[in-house]
Amino acid sequence: MPPPEVLPGVDVGRLGAWMDDVGLPPGPIAGGVLLGGGTQNILVRFDRGGSRYVLRRPPLHKRHNSDETMRREARVLAALASTDVPHARLVAACPDEAVLGAAFYLMEPVDGANPTTDLPERYVASPDWRRRLGLAIVEGIAALGQVDHLAVGLGDLGRVDGYLERQVTRWRAQLDGYLALDGYPGPDVAELDDIGAWLEAHRPADFRPGLVHGDYHLANVLVAHDRPAVAAIVDWELATIGDPLLDLAGLLVTWPPPAGAWRGAIGIEPWCGFPTAAELVAHYRALTGRDLGSLRWYEVLYCFKMGIILEGTFARACAGQADMAVGERLLLLARRRFAHAARRIAET
Repeated sequence: MPPPEVLPGVDVGRLGAWMDDVGLPPGPIAGGVLLGGGTQNILVRFDRGGSRYVLRRPPLHKRHNSDETMRREARVLAALASTDVPHARLVAACPDEAVLGAAFYLMEPVDGANPTTDLPERYVASPDWRRRLGLAIVEGIAALGQVDHLAVGLGDLGRVDGYLERQVTRWRAQLDGYLALDGYPGPDVAELDDIGAWLEAHRPADFRPGLVHGDYHLANVLVAHDRPAVAAIVDWELATIGDPLLDLAGLLVTWPPPAGAWRGAIGIEPWCGFPTAAELVAHYRALTGRDLGSLRWYEVLYCFKMGIILEGTFARACAGQADMAVGERLLLLARRRFAHAARRIAET
């Protein structure tokens, strides 16, 4: 077993005792590996009693809602077990912060790869596989948005009444809250007020509620090795009940443009073969029958929301609660999100 510093936030003895208490197969915990792929939470893969698990918990410097976020994630994964949405199967959840100093849960490992860091060779070799994968990514959120959230017990995961009306004030309040962090100079985003004002002025009249992932893009899916498909959607911390168009909007905002253009942090090669953004929209429309007339509004909202969330990591880094290199990288991405929103607003 690696030394404790290799597995931050995981007391192996306490974890093993808790696993015994919930009836999981006994034995020594072995093969602990800290997994990458995220900047906000801790993922550890380990073996015990002939089974392999992945543990997910908040960072060592928890945010004010980190434990509640873990509880919500576990609840969503449990609810998805009865659906055809690709996800990692929940094994057990610990809402009690006393065990490891934070709420956490165990899930089964997924035999899949993050396409933004490790595109499997069969996708690299076949444009047909890349095209089918792009369509499958749309199919993932189409299936998610059509889950009967009431039937699977998630009716109170988010408040439908006033969902559209509170988006700007909710995220501005989160941004204002960062000012309490020592060392954070505050946002330097000239267009922020204009973006918020445009969102308020162009808010859709209504929406059809459904289950929303909240940050759906290429880096938050794992792709199957043996077929061109999504093996699992990951990182459910922003899941809620809202308008599923927000997930399509997030995918479009982050979808790389054609080869030869700047692709930001997502630099999948080769890109030829992947569907265009227009093809993603057409596929989503055919699958769901949803009215996409307000899609631009949701793209702007996604940029507004995610820019503020990314700004938060930089704010915590200024206060010594996150790695500064990560904070500065995400700050640049936040600025790009706000700039993208401004460009979409300027379009006629």
